[in-house]
Amino acid sequence: MAIPEITETLLTAKKEKGLTFSDLEKILGRDEVWIAAVIYRQASASEEEAQLLVDALGLGKVYVKELTEYPVKGLGLVVPTDPLIYRFYEIMQVYGMPIKEVIHEKFGDGIMSAIDFTLDIEKEEDIKGDRVKVIMSGKFLPYKKW
Repeated sequence: MAIPEITETLLTAKKEKGLTFSDLEKILGRDEVWIAAVIYRQASASEEEAQLLVDALGLGKVYVKELTEYPVKGLGLVVPTDPLIYRFYEIMQVYGMPIKEVIHEKFGDGIMSAIDFTLDIEKEEDIKGDRVKVIMSGKFLPYKKW
């Protein structure tokens, strides 16, 4: 996947400042995965959010405009056809790289096991329409060096 130039710039600045997504969560008042999605250009920020992010990273105002523009979402061209499965595909298209980045930041270089793994689906009743709650839990498996 080609990473946008702005993403590389923002991630480099974040690393140089020694900031985590959790640190940025405290500064912006938004969830760390959402912030990572903004950085990966899978979500757009308000002007105020973009300015807070740019200021935290020590970058110029020139980046604010791009962070507030509507992003082009998605990572590839293979699309499942079942509507429910497609929605999970869509979630990974939009939040996959941000999720990956936050997992690596918290655990290191590795993966979440799909073998030592649980997935729970819960129904949350809501007056605006019932909600689907998906809970995934997998053992972290670090990549080993040899």
